[in-house]
Parts: sequence; C-alpha cells; structure tokens
Amino acid sequence: MEPWVSHSRLDRVLDARLDEAWVRDLWEHPGAKVLGIDDRSNVSSDPTGHELRSIAPGGDYHPAHHYLVGTVEGEPWFAVAATPEGPSASLRQLGGVLPETEADVATTAVALVNWHRVAPYCGQCGTHTQVREGGHMRWCATCERQRFPRTDPAVIVAILDDADRLLLGHHAGWEPTRVSILAGFVEAGESLEAAVHREIREESGLELSSLRYVGSQPWPFPRSLMLGFVARAVGTDIAVDGAEIEWANFYTPDELETQVEAGELTLPMRSSIASRIISAWREGRLTV
Repeated sequence: MEPWVSHSRLDRVLDARLDEAWVRDLWEHPGAKVLGIDDRSNVSSDPTGHELRSIAPGGDYHPAHHYLVGTVEGEPWFAVAATPEGPSASLRQLGGVLPETEADVATTAVALVNWHRVAPYCGQCGTHTQVREGGHMRWCATCERQRFPRTDPAVIVAILDDADRLLLGHHAGWEPTRVSILAGFVEAGESLEAAVHREIREESGLELSSLRYVGSQPWPFPRSLMLGFVARAVGTDIAVDGAEIEWANFYTPDELETQVEAGELTLPMRSSIASRIISAWREGRLTV
C-alpha cells in the first residue's frame, strides 16, 4: 500500500522555524498563503469542497495565532483558528480529492490549530505557555520545558480468513449500511501488536495467528495517528461485542462489490486509511 502523501512537497522547515524573526518575515512573503480552520475543524475551500481556498496574510504577524505549516517550493503556508469567510469543507471531504501536497498542508493545519485550542496551559503546573517554532512547540517558562503536540495512536486492522475474505463490521451509531475494518486506540504501556490482538478480540471475538504493518495516516480529529495492519484470523466464528460493533461479516471481493453496487453496503470515505486498505485488498495487493 502506498504511504500517506508519499510525494508531498511540503517542507516543514524544522531548523529554520526556530528563528522567530525568519518566521515573521515569511508572513510578509508575497506568496504567503493562509488557511482558516473553524471550530469544527473545517478548512477554507472552494464552493465545491474540492480545492483549498487560501487568503493572503493580513495585519501584523502574531506567533500566538499564526501557525507556520511549512513551505511548498519556497512559498509559506500558515494556519489560523478562524471561521473562514466563504465556503469551507472537512478533511473527510477534502482528503479524498486534494493532491498529496495540499492534503498534507490541510491535515497539518488542522492538527496544529486543534492542538493550540485545547492545550494552551502547561499540563504540569498550569502556566499559560508561549507559542514558539512557528506554532510547533509551546514553552512553559515556569517549568522551563518544551511542550509538543500530543498524538493519540490507534490501530486499524484488515482481518482476513483462510480464504482471504475480509471482515467488515458495522459500528453502533453509523447509518445502517455503513461498514469498515475494525479499529481502536492503543492503551498506555501497550505495544501496537498487543493493541491489535486486544481490540480484535474485544470487538469480534476472533483470535489472530499473524499480523503485518501496512501503513499509517494522520487523523487530526482531534489528534490521532492511525496505524494500519493486516492480520489473519484463527477461524471464522464472529462474536461481536454488541455495544461498539453491532454486527460483522466476512466478504469476498465479488460479494462486497455486489452489495455496494446494490446500495446494501457503504464503504469508508476515500480520504481514510480504511478506504486505502480495503482498496488494496479488493485489488489483490494486501497479503499477510
């Protein structure tokens, strides 16, 4: 499976952004672009929701509010927490249609804005922290410590039986036809592999004989990193938990195609790693 935005041209300017004067100068760059991120994590877009809609920087640069995403071929992109004037769209909508570089820019912009919204204070002493490094770090003057964005790891797993059928489950609260592969958060002190075995056992009752890592995707809702695996099930006796997963079944590619075309099943949105993993299986590119 292809890595997430493997051909992105976004340069996160790791060393240069340490210099606040340099970041401030970028705000005045004639090619600088600003994306507005609203309180629902929607991004300023064109009316169709298929393209990013940036504006030129206005007013003076303020490090506490203007976050440097990075540069693309020398032109800077910034993110601000603001309700965009005009149309906006969610990453779920944009992620499936944007070119890789723009998808990388938008995802990073949302992740930065979401972090600053929820973590302005030091988690140890409660001091209001200072934004530094163009928005990629906050500094606690009391503790004299750096604070970085938190990422919550989650595993998402394609489970295959001995006939290479794929397990798809229906989550409580979803529309009736929607299905996806199973996922869950990694607990404190838990390895990714242990999380895979635990989550699949809890949600489907299945044990696994083998598993393999296949790829990852940032998912800033608000701050997850989805880590994809493919695994082999021991047997096919499914026993869903009934609370989180209401039902689940194994499908062949032909069975899935028929039910999707008939409107009986709805697959994950194209912007998600779940969609990429399912597509790899349907095309015969997913092995364990």
